[in-house]
Amino acid sequence: MLASRVDLLSQMLDLVRLHGELVFSAELSHPWALRFEPGSAYFFVVLEGSLIAQAADAPPVKAVAGDLVMLPRGTGHILGDGSDATAADAADLMREQFTAEQLGLRHGGNGEQTRVIAGAFHFESTAVPWVVSALPAVIHIAKSGGQTGGWLEGLAYFMMMEAQVVHPGSSVMISRLIDVLIIRVIRTWAQTKNASDTGWLGALGDPRISRALKAIHDEPFRKWSVADLANAAGMSRSSFAERFSSLVKEAPLSYQNRWRLTLAHGLLSQANARVGDVARQVGYDSDAAFSRAFKAQFGIPPAGIKSAVSQS
Repeated sequence: MLASRVDLLSQMLDLVRLHGELVFSAELSHPWALRFEPGSAYFFVVLEGSLIAQAADAPPVKAVAGDLVMLPRGTGHILGDGSDATAADAADLMREQFTAEQLGLRHGGNGEQTRVIAGAFHFESTAVPWVVSALPAVIHIAKSGGQTGGWLEGLAYFMMMEAQVVHPGSSVMISRLIDVLIIRVIRTWAQTKNASDTGWLGALGDPRISRALKAIHDEPFRKWSVADLANAAGMSRSSFAERFSSLVKEAPLSYQNRWRLTLAHGLLSQANARVGDVARQVGYDSDAAFSRAFKAQFGIPPAGIKSAVSQS
């Protein structure tokens, strides 16, 4: 039974359906700056030199050789070397310079060089925006802190190979490599001391609260009480409730309800699913109560999901 239980992070990432788009190399010479418009999320592995990543409503982050920077929200950002260079549109440069045989980009002046491996990806599911919003605007994994542990160098090598020459099956290979990289980055970030202020993902770094989260995810439709979850965490009821709310940013039973409604969204997307049956499966005794809660979370009633599925 225990072997069949999927860990919390895997469940979340499975729901958001990560999709890798492309990997490319970039050679950037001082002075330089690139603008990435809202849309795809990006990561950048610095092979040589340094860069500064600036996302909206977030402080700039400097990365040096051996570091990784990920911007997971897809809200747009600017990369540069700290100079006053005017930011060029990255999408325009990609269209001009990418070929069917090679995905490489060159930009800047004649000064000090920065080389990076970059990748674009997105999260396909619209049912769980709260999962993605738990991630910060910029994630920085520094080599100097021992956080890359050799795994980044290995993945970067294979990504460089795919970017330099487009081989048969490259699109599948790139998507799989990006999957592995993003999962490893999120897992590494969740274990850092700075992760505790950004919702459920940061709470994974707290051993006691993560036990309560695992209990909820292992039995999402159980009628949990705060006392039950406190016991699973090995804490007093009051200490647990305070700590859980502080880390996850909502009360324990509110989080459980959000999670079971998220699962209900997936169940309703299946062929032949009935609203009443799904309501009962996720723990609601009343169709009306289920519909109200569902609409409050997703903005549309359960029947709206069924209609969308039947029309697709």
